[in-house]
Amino acid sequence: MGEAIVHVNGVELCAETFGDPQAPAILLIGGMASSMDWWDADFCRRLALGGRHVIRYDFRDTGRSATYPPGAPGYTGDDLIADAAGVIDLLAGGRAHVVGISMGGGIAQHLAVDHSPRVATLTLVSTSTGADDDLPPMDERLEAAFADPAAEPDWSDPAAVVEYIVEEQRLFAGPDSFDEEYVREIARQVVARTHEIESSMKNHALVKGSDGTRHRLGEVTAPTLVIHGTADPFFPPGHAVMLAREINRAQLLMLDGVGHQTPPQSTWDVVVPAILGHSAL
Repeated sequence: MGEAIVHVNGVELCAETFGDPQAPAILLIGGMASSMDWWDADFCRRLALGGRHVIRYDFRDTGRSATYPPGAPGYTGDDLIADAAGVIDLLAGGRAHVVGISMGGGIAQHLAVDHSPRVATLTLVSTSTGADDDLPPMDERLEAAFADPAAEPDWSDPAAVVEYIVEEQRLFAGPDSFDEEYVREIARQVVARTHEIESSMKNHALVKGSDGTRHRLGEVTAPTLVIHGTADPFFPPGHAVMLAREINRAQLLMLDGVGHQTPPQSTWDVVVPAILGHSAL
C-alpha cells in the first residue's frame, strides 16, 4: 500500500504497509508522542522479508494523522485502543500479530484482553502496566529531568524542534545504545511529516487513560513475548519480569544496555528473528 490516509473510527489516520498483503500481518504500535517514523522503514522491511505483512501507523496527533489543538486532545485512551483495533480490521483482515512499545505496549495489552480475537500473538517492548508500588521506580536521573524539564523550543523552528527531540530521546536511551546522528535523522523525518508538532509532543500526555491491565494479565491468551532493555530508566527491568511472570507462558528477551527506546539498529539481528519466530506460532 505504501503510505496512505485511511478512515478509522471517524478520523483520518496515516498508515503504511510493507510486504505481501496476503502474508501474516504484524501491527507495530508506537510509544507516546511517537509517529510511525520511529518504527524504522528498514526494520519494517526486514520483518517483511521474513514473510510478514507489516503495518505501521501514525497515532492521532502524530505524523499525518488527525490533529487537535495543542493542549486540547479531542480523544481518550480508549479511542487510541479503538483506533488500533480498527487498523487491524481495515488493513490486517481482522487479526494481526501485535507489537507495541511503551504506551503502544499498553494499548497492545488492552487489545489482548478486550479484543482477543484480533490478536494472534502479542509482543510487548519496553512497557509495563503502570507504576504499581511493588515495581521499581524510574531512574533518579530521569525523575530529576521530569522535575526540571528543558525549556520548550520555538515550535515554528524545525531545527530547534529536532534538537529538542534528540535531547529528549537521549534521556531515555541506554548509555551505550544512543546513536545521536541516527536519532537526529529520524527526528528530522518526524518534524517534516507532522502536521502540528507542538500537539504531537504534548497532547498524548494529557489524554485520559484507560484502567491499568495488571489485574487482567491472567486473561491474556495470545502467546506473548516481552522484549526489554536492561538499562531502561523509565520502566526498569523489574517491569518486564513482572509481565513475563504474570502473563501465562510469556517469554522474556532482555537487550543488554538498551534503554527505553525503539530497538536500536545494533539489536535488529536479535530482535527481528525473535519477532519473526514468535509470530510464526
